[in-house]
Amino acid sequence: MLVVDKLTRRFGANTAVDSASFSVDRPMMIGIIGASGAGKSTFLRMMNRLTDASEGVLRFEGRDVLTLKGRDKRRWQSNCAMIFQQFNLVPRMDVVSNVLHGALARRPVIGTLFNLYPRDDIHRAIDILDRLGIAGHAAKRAEALSGGQQQRVAIARALMQDPKVILADEPIASLDPMNAQIVMEALRRIHDEDGRMVIANLHTLDTARRYCDRVIGMRLGRIVFDGTPEQLTTGVARDIYGAGADFSEDATSTEIRDPAAVARTEIRQARVSV
Repeated sequence: MLVVDKLTRRFGANTAVDSASFSVDRPMMIGIIGASGAGKSTFLRMMNRLTDASEGVLRFEGRDVLTLKGRDKRRWQSNCAMIFQQFNLVPRMDVVSNVLHGALARRPVIGTLFNLYPRDDIHRAIDILDRLGIAGHAAKRAEALSGGQQQRVAIARALMQDPKVILADEPIASLDPMNAQIVMEALRRIHDEDGRMVIANLHTLDTARRYCDRVIGMRLGRIVFDGTPEQLTTGVARDIYGAGADFSEDATSTEIRDPAAVARTEIRQARVSV
């Protein structure tokens, strides 16, 4: 489904992503972890074609998306929705209009200039907001919402594109633990219920373990780990982050771990070990 082969991005003498290679044979929820500057964001931006690659291949369903131009490139960007850490909403615009922006690629320019949308699109936008638990805020300005609510609006806007892939660049980095959990559960539910591929850059190991089917670790632009959440041990994490023996992942945690969630994780790990 997705083949990344020796994908590289250089900025002058600096190599942000260095010959990254991996493949995905079915829709999965994938977490990419690594220290700041490891190349995580650059990789997602290349995949969405916000940044050009210096070399390599990135093939989705048999088509090299790095070669797409014009309308084909825009169509790919519609199929590969991007969610950003800082939400990228229009603050003074109401929530439902922000969500409707996800349909811009499919609508005539003249209608969008005057903020005119078909009734079906409006109903669909409200349905998506309802699915994410924030339909009651549809008429409010985006700036009136909390950070976690704004990030769910950004997710709703991405779903409005009806993408095959959702890329999330540090989607919970600026959120408190409660909202971080709500956002990650929403992304996981979208993957489970819709069968969409979700690739998220994450900065906490427990989040990657809890929500992802597969974890990729990057260090200095290179992929240094590719495995299951159960294989992401503290020792492996030290290698990914280039940390010493005093490294403690507890200090990076933003997760609220209720007893039921802990029990589910322990049961899953026990099954794998058996």
